[in-house]
Amino acid sequence: MSAVESEDALLAVAHPKKQRRRPVRRIMLALATQYVIIATIVGLSVAVTLHHLVTPQIVARFEAIEAAFRRLPPR
Repeated sequence: MSAVESEDALLAVAHPKKQRRRPVRRIMLALATQYVIIATIVGLSVAVTLHHLVTPQIVARFEAIEAAFRRLPPR
């Protein structure tokens, strides 16, 4: 084996050819990011809806129950 051949072999081992990355990772990352953003928006809109529409109804029901208990005669 000559010195030139051994140098070529060392260079081939030291610098492997770069493989082209597949775009699957980027596509999956983009889809996951979109999913997280949409899930956050939907979660916040549901929380706001519950806070402004449902919570006052629940509070009103508990206040009505409390008022009914106050009207009961003492034991």
